[in-house]
Amino acid sequence: MKRKWIDKKVLILGLSKSGTAAARYLSNKGADCFITEFKPLQDKDKELVETLEKEGIKVETGVHSEEFLNDSYIAISSPGIPPKSEIFARLKEKNIPVIGEVELAYLEATSPFVAITGTNGKTTTTYLTSHILSSEYDAPVCGNIGIPPTSLIEKNPDYYVCEVSSFQLDSAPTFRPQIACFLTFTPDHIDWHGGLQNYFDAKASIFQDHKQPMYAVFSGVDETIYRFSKQYTGEKFIYAKELDKNCCYIKNDAIFFKRNKEEEIIKLNEITLVGEHNYQNIMCAIVVAKLIGISNENIKERIMSFKAVEHRIEYVADINGKSFYNDSKATNPEASFVAVKSFQGKKLTLITGGRDKNTDLTEFCKDYINKYVSTVILIGEATQRFKENMETNGFNNIILANSLEEAIDISLNLENEIVLLSPACASYDMFNSYEHRGEVFKNYVQSKLQ
Repeated sequence: MKRKWIDKKVLILGLSKSGTAAARYLSNKGADCFITEFKPLQDKDKELVETLEKEGIKVETGVHSEEFLNDSYIAISSPGIPPKSEIFARLKEKNIPVIGEVELAYLEATSPFVAITGTNGKTTTTYLTSHILSSEYDAPVCGNIGIPPTSLIEKNPDYYVCEVSSFQLDSAPTFRPQIACFLTFTPDHIDWHGGLQNYFDAKASIFQDHKQPMYAVFSGVDETIYRFSKQYTGEKFIYAKELDKNCCYIKNDAIFFKRNKEEEIIKLNEITLVGEHNYQNIMCAIVVAKLIGISNENIKERIMSFKAVEHRIEYVADINGKSFYNDSKATNPEASFVAVKSFQGKKLTLITGGRDKNTDLTEFCKDYINKYVSTVILIGEATQRFKENMETNGFNNIILANSLEEAIDISLNLENEIVLLSPACASYDMFNSYEHRGEVFKNYVQSKLQ
């Protein structure tokens, strides 16, 4: 239910996309908005701050001042602020409630949400789901994907197709989507959440009894999620596993959906996305589309017309018989697993490395590098640890490069038919973001075509 915001003092934590979108939405509703950003003002944000202040939104940087905190009606938190940050303790002392931007959008919106969460795969699934639903409805993507849902409220779409991170769910106490999907679960963000169980609990909170969605959609191949699904008491659908009912699965080289009857949706050879993991993403999107009532014809057409999301096993170019793929979004080994396995049977050069997350590399090296990779080119801060782990697990065809560009140059002189950038690491040692890393890769590869 929408609140009355006129003359309410609202504190926005963080000068992020979600924070500024929330501030603009609430300011337009009559709230007195204060954005407090603990980091010093950066040059890239100066124009934004000037624009916000012209719109009547107050902004401070480099501090969380008492002036901004005092007498706030509510605080809206950006998802990247860790829960143990001092600002939350100060707000608790002042009895100021804190919610996230997704929670705010849910409380203010009149249309239903489709929420998609998981460690890996959620961005592709979110875009694909939106692409399918948009054949019959206004169903834009939003959330952790970079488009704050509050920025869409005034447009009143039919559905919000919302990628939700564990950070966002941690600050969404009443968020109750119409359909909630849980794709994958592997260790990530452990420091932020304070432990693996806390990370899982944040993801699973969307399915708690008091927030049960109308429909829950679970992976049938992720053991942790499938085990969790068996305890879930609401109406649920399982994908990537054939059951008696309420499922989506692969059989006879085609994807089928089963509710009251079995229906063939699309043949595997009609799908352009690469990899078994993408079949799983597609199956999840099919379940959502069928629940909302999209025709089989439109589902099939939209799957066939869907292009890979940027930086996620994204085809870049063919040079001298070598196909280059950009999977810069793979910032942990588990994400690289699925990328590497997607090229099973091909001679593969893997460019990997970056800022080390210090996750266990045994499975990555033993079960994936050894089985699916011909040559590894290592870059970045993680080079030495990755090299030692690969050699310990019996893989020695390793080349070291000082830059991503050098790695690409080296790959051009190898015999392998696929060159895949899938770093299994964060990007911040050499790049501003995984997007920046992916752009550098694509631009340099494409420069070799000239």
